[in-house]
Amino acid sequence: MNLKDIITTIPNYPKEGIMFRDITTLLQDGEAFKYCVDKMAEFAKANGATAIAGPEARGFIFGAPVAAKLGIGFIPVRKPGKLPRAQITEEYTLEYGSNTLCIHEDALKKGDKVVVIDDLLATGGTALAAAHLVEKAGAEVVGLSFVIDLVDLKGKELLKKYPVLTLVEYEGE
Repeated sequence: MNLKDIITTIPNYPKEGIMFRDITTLLQDGEAFKYCVDKMAEFAKANGATAIAGPEARGFIFGAPVAAKLGIGFIPVRKPGKLPRAQITEEYTLEYGSNTLCIHEDALKKGDKVVVIDDLLATGGTALAAAHLVEKAGAEVVGLSFVIDLVDLKGKELLKKYPVLTLVEYEGE
């Protein structure tokens, strides 16, 4: 399936020079959405995943159905202030500042094998922070999976110690 035919590109959004890859058209296409979930589930199963983690919010959109398809748990990776129980946090740097991600302290245990799923791989910072959270919890990251890879931003280089699946690649930002 050629996902580029389904994902809409919006030039100069949110600012001049950016080609925004809008996945809402993919989500509205049941066959394309199912294709993405199926491919990500195949990757997770092949890598022995016992849980799926997904950063909010779009990681939830793809990660939760993959977990359900495989009959394994889904771990929401949230921003601070969104989880009600004790949590593990990971601060990471962005182009202009920093951010923090969190998971519940009891979300994973030693021996769990986790695939981190999100919609887009850009610089890799969010994905790496999510992977570090999984590892802080004592679990093993067995892969990372994304619908889109913005190859010019070289996110795969940051994630090179992990198996990575991307379903479609775009040049440029």
